[in-house]
Amino acid sequence: MDNAAVSETHIGIVFFTADRAYKLKKPVNLGFLDFSTRELRERACHEEVRLNRRFAPDVYSGVADVHGPDGKVCDHLVVMRRMPADRRLATLVRAGMPVEDALRDIARTLAAWHAQAPRGPEISAQGARDALQARWNDSFNQVRPFHGDVIDAATATQIEELATEFLAAREPLFDARIADGRVVDGHGDLLAGDIFCLDDGPRILDCLEFDAKLRSLDGLDDASFLAMDLERLGVPALAERFVNWYAEFAADPAPPSLRHHYVAYRAFVRAKVACLRHAQGDPDAAADARAYSAIALRHLRAGRVEVILVGGLPGTGKTSLAGALADRLGCSLLSSDRIRKELAGLAPLDSAATPYGTGIYTPQWDRRTYRELADRAAKLLRLGETVILDASWTSKEQRDLLATMAEREHAHLSSLRCEAPETLTADRIRTRTRGPSDADTEIAAAMRAHAAPWPEATIVDTHADLADATEQALTAVRPHGTEHLWPRRPFLSPG
Repeated sequence: MDNAAVSETHIGIVFFTADRAYKLKKPVNLGFLDFSTRELRERACHEEVRLNRRFAPDVYSGVADVHGPDGKVCDHLVVMRRMPADRRLATLVRAGMPVEDALRDIARTLAAWHAQAPRGPEISAQGARDALQARWNDSFNQVRPFHGDVIDAATATQIEELATEFLAAREPLFDARIADGRVVDGHGDLLAGDIFCLDDGPRILDCLEFDAKLRSLDGLDDASFLAMDLERLGVPALAERFVNWYAEFAADPAPPSLRHHYVAYRAFVRAKVACLRHAQGDPDAAADARAYSAIALRHLRAGRVEVILVGGLPGTGKTSLAGALADRLGCSLLSSDRIRKELAGLAPLDSAATPYGTGIYTPQWDRRTYRELADRAAKLLRLGETVILDASWTSKEQRDLLATMAEREHAHLSSLRCEAPETLTADRIRTRTRGPSDADTEIAAAMRAHAAPWPEATIVDTHADLADATEQALTAVRPHGTEHLWPRRPFLSPG
């Protein structure tokens, strides 16, 4: 339709001339929008121009009146500068053209608007956890009749379970986003088909003008809409880069889980729309619904908030593995050795070496240390952070404490036990550089003798190099693949 003189949708008609586009709104009332009277259409036209000038001021010229045969005003047109169809972002992506510079500019433009966008209690309310849950629930209810027909029932059910699990204990995360001014009057409908990449910069068109509530959203949610659309177009690496650019320009410290959640949310909304199109007879809609659902499920899996226990006896490399895994997953890392010494008023490298079970290693100190470990982990989980916990985990009581905490915080629990030959672990203990651990070979032997069985843990062979052990661990904690890790990046100048 790009080269046609007329383009029509369910809510409007666009007439094209050589250098102009004239958008006429249909006299419809669809519930979520009402254009049924001339006055309502006139108001909507002016609102569309006002809102879209925030992103493309030189594209939206204004509103023109339409006069009937009697000379009276009978309708209104949004007057726009016509964009070159071959510079549409979606077209360029499909053609494999380089769009990195344009995407970086789009991320900069979006972040710049979010920095100055309107904020306030009514806007913030739409970014609350409960508001997002309500929107998910509406989509679940509308999609449920299509389970097993358009969308695989198991896929749809897992999407519901994972989305609900994430939101259940994450209210502090959404409250913090609101407090930090992250919920704004944004674009609300950022699709690659409505962005044009011109020589002097991108033009972002067609914001969601008919519902201020739907346009009130977290800035990251706004950016994630385009990331989702880029992934749908088959360029997930570009989607990731775009989100990272946005986060850098917006100085947004959001955890990876929230990025994934918003991409999944946007994908499922599009899946819902595709289901409704299918019911109206669209022959391509079912395939679209399944593709969008697959994107939603991938990101909900990748963004699942987790507690990962990385344990093992001294010298098995558990601390090295925990650090490498935290780097790959972009998540938080807590160490029992460091917390124990902090509670004792010691620096991490201060020695507190004593015989097994004495000093700051008595059962009482153990309970205090692991309670603190659980408390700190819980606070991070509520903020959407996956947490890796580096400890020996030789006590079932300690493991049960963390398992109970993970269940309470609606976080998935994974357990990894590092193993290596005793001769190798003894050699590592003797030759390692000074660290937070005070264990020597005698303490390691005593711990081995007192260790409770840990049958639920996945064994990670750490006798070889760290890279191999890290891949083993990733396979265990990310059974659905690691292509969507999206680790948090440092806030460097994007140029």
